[in-house]
Amino acid sequence: MNTLPSSNAPNSPEASPSAHLELLRLLEQHPDYSQRQLAIAMGVSLGKTHYLLKALLGKGWVKAQNFKRSDQKLGYLYVLTPQGVRQRLHLTQSFLARKETEYDMLKTQIVSLREELAAQTKGHS
Repeated sequence: MNTLPSSNAPNSPEASPSAHLELLRLLEQHPDYSQRQLAIAMGVSLGKTHYLLKALLGKGWVKAQNFKRSDQKLGYLYVLTPQGVRQRLHLTQSFLARKETEYDMLKTQIVSLREELAAQTKGHS
């Protein structure tokens, strides 16, 4: 599957950039996934997946093409546009920078907590 955290349902009309990034990455890896398969892979509802996909289609980052899944069913192939590939790269860079900042803050907090514990343990010996 993927390594990005699933985002919660949006409280506002605009979904989070991490949700868009997650969907763009999935579509790049699995352009033939149905909306149901995308929802399962992302760990979100089918409705949220439809909402996110519709937003990406509306922004021109993804285009949908019909294809035959079987003898009776038509499906869609979701293809990233050149603009979608650029946006995926931009969103990946932003996501990585945000996570690196969080990581640095956590490292600082861990060092501080270890020092605090060491001082408390030393005081109780």
